[in-house]
Amino acid sequence: MSDDATGSATAERGLDQATHGVASFEDEAPSLLRRVQHFFHQNPTAIPAIILLIAVVVFAFVSGGRFFGTLNLSLILAQVTLIALLGTAQTLVIITAGIDLSVGAIMVLSSIIMGKLAVDYQVPVAIAFPIGLLTGLVCGLINGILVTALKLPPFIVTLGTWSIYGALITLVSNAATIRSQALDQFAPFLKSMGARIPLGGGAFLMLGSILMILVAVVIWYMLSRTAFGRHVYAIGDDPQAARLSGIQVNRTLVGVYALAGLLCGIAGWVLIGRVGAVSPLGNQTANLDAITAVVIGGTSLFGGRGSIVGTLFGALIVGVFDSGLSLTGVDPLWRQLTVGALIIIAVAIDQWIRRISA
Repeated sequence: MSDDATGSATAERGLDQATHGVASFEDEAPSLLRRVQHFFHQNPTAIPAIILLIAVVVFAFVSGGRFFGTLNLSLILAQVTLIALLGTAQTLVIITAGIDLSVGAIMVLSSIIMGKLAVDYQVPVAIAFPIGLLTGLVCGLINGILVTALKLPPFIVTLGTWSIYGALITLVSNAATIRSQALDQFAPFLKSMGARIPLGGGAFLMLGSILMILVAVVIWYMLSRTAFGRHVYAIGDDPQAARLSGIQVNRTLVGVYALAGLLCGIAGWVLIGRVGAVSPLGNQTANLDAITAVVIGGTSLFGGRGSIVGTLFGALIVGVFDSGLSLTGVDPLWRQLTVGALIIIAVAIDQWIRRISA
């Protein structure tokens, strides 16, 4: 055999070995950790669902079965209603890679406007109520316009408007609470979302909770089944690519913030029913709880990923921890510590999952 033939045969064997080597490398099954990463990337709501399940099992065990009392479960659902409503509004904004620090203030301001008009100025509820909702929408619209027109980070814009809306709450309310008796006399409708439907055995369902579920279903449909929802996700994933694909980025962002403001107005109505009064000091931790629910629920702070279902799981996790720690007699500070740790863990997991698409 000639040297050329020998060299050719050797080259073919080398090429064959290299080809088999590449093939075996490509055909190698992904590791278990990689498969878990893929699963969570494709099913982001699985993580909050697992956390919720573990929390329920643990608290049911350590509370001696009291956790599953019908009254306790009803109270948890009533408690998370406001968190879920504000969390739904916050989810819309965070999916676009923004954040709205003013949702809690918008909620309280909307409730103050409704109550003041209906009670102090005796404006018919049919007018006072929609003006209260409109207040929320306008506040969200202002946020959206400032974010898009000034090109400032949403964190800075909404931090400023949070302070402004907070000052308006004090100015409009004169730092005074409208009591339950006054609402019963002039505007009982504003308390309607606090009504309880008895289910037997001490269990009940608050009307506000039913409204929260309906709102969540509508927003879920908008995000998952409409062009508007696809645009929201596209903007959060890559605003420049969304703009080049023909999406009206600024218009969509203004719409997102306005819709979030309207949802805060609805939450203001539920707040009146939940508290039974109109107070300028209502739900001081609502904003933080809403952000917590969204983050724990799997919505990425970096935008482009998230769901309303995950946010509902996140709100339930907050409520379950509150109730479970209370039943076990643990210091409330441990609730703050635990929720804070969950936030850090949730963001770390999100970063890990995002590497799959990097």
